[in-house]
Parts: sequence; C-alpha cells; structure tokens
Amino acid sequence: MEENKFDFPTEVVELPSKGLVYPETSPLSSGKLEMKYMTAKEEDILTNQSYINKGTVLDKLLESLVVTPGVKIKDLIVGDKNAILVASRILGYGKDYPFTYNGEQHIVDLSTIENKPFDESSVVKGTNEFSFTLPSTGVELTYKLLTGHDEYNIDREIEGLKKINKDASPELTTRLKYMITSINKDREAKTIRSFVDNQFLARDSRAFREHIRNTQPDINLTYITDSGEEVAIPINLNFFWPDA
Repeated sequence: MEENKFDFPTEVVELPSKGLVYPETSPLSSGKLEMKYMTAKEEDILTNQSYINKGTVLDKLLESLVVTPGVKIKDLIVGDKNAILVASRILGYGKDYPFTYNGEQHIVDLSTIENKPFDESSVVKGTNEFSFTLPSTGVELTYKLLTGHDEYNIDREIEGLKKINKDASPELTTRLKYMITSINKDREAKTIRSFVDNQFLARDSRAFREHIRNTQPDINLTYITDSGEEVAIPINLNFFWPDA
C-alpha cells in the first residue's frame, strides 16, 4: 500500500476499469482509489432516513469514505462503483457477508471476489466509448458504459414516463437510449431513440446486452450455492448493515 497521507487508516482499491475509460485529467484515470475505514460517522449515514427515502444513501456513504482528492462518485462507471462498494463493506464490517436466498441463509467471503477479465485493447485510453455490430442487421453501434450521472437521469426519465402511463415498463429501452451513442455513425439523439423504439430487433438487443455483460469492467458478483446454483450477490442497504 502507498504511504498513508491521512491521520486515519486507509486502503487503496484497484478499479476494474483500470481507469482507462476516464479522461486523463480525472483522478479516476489512475485506476485506483484511496478509501478510509468506516466509522460511526458512516453508520449515521447508513441510517439516515432522508437519504434512504431519496435513494442516495449509498452515494452519500461512498462520498464519505473515498479520500482521493477530486473524485466525484457519480463519475464512476457502474462496475467500478460495485468494486468500491464491496471494498467499503469489507473495511466496515469484515469479509463475511450473510444473505438469504430462497429462504436459506448463505455466507459469502467478499475478499474472494475478483475483477472480471477486461480486454484493454477495446479501449481508446481516456474515452468511454466502444463499438459493436448487431449480428442480425449489421447495424454498427457505439455505446458508453453508464455512470452515476446516467443512472440518475435514467431514473428520472422512467419516473416521468410512469407518471404519464402507470402501466408502462420502459426500463430496458430507456437504458439503451442512454447507453448507445451512435447508430451507423449518426449521433443524433432523435435517431438513437427512434432506432431503439422502432428498429432494434429483440434478438439484436439480446446480443448487445450479452456483449455488455461479458465485456464491461466489473467485479464478479456471482455466488455458487451448495446445490451448484449461480445467484447474484445482492448489494443493497443490508449489504452494509443487516440491522439498518
């Protein structure tokens, strides 16, 4: 670990993206974050009912824990944020995390979670944009990995759409509209939205989403039960404090 510059214990966390998707002017481009150990102050954050109701409690927690200067939590791509959430849990309450699945309790050792393989050759350093050709139609897409800013805007748009039509379920298409940055080199938002709504074949959509799952930098949150079943380790408020 690098020499500690603070008056409290810290650890350095390696980001799954290795910092390659962030502008070189960003502190995130180093591929590392320095975090402090959780204290009673952070437990206050975890139980803050206002933060919980607004859905901002985990961001507030990370803002308190990350001590690398100049880092904004909403600038993080989702996979990197997952990595520091797991690191935060280990630094706060240890590596053993119990959770319930199908009525049975399981305990996962969080220290064994590893970063997914990430093909660095697919990245133009400092640029969060990638390409993919849809297998059925041959349409060439470019896309970005979603950040906290994108997630906030997606949630706001979905909330607005559901106010107009309470039976609507626009989560998938809304996320695709924010993720895709061009269609056959056309970067107009109107073109992208029209394509997702009217021309994005289901089989191409599935192939694209599978491509994202297999290639985006992230941590491996898969847990194998005693029966051999693969389940996703849940990350929510209880991830940090079962009594919260």
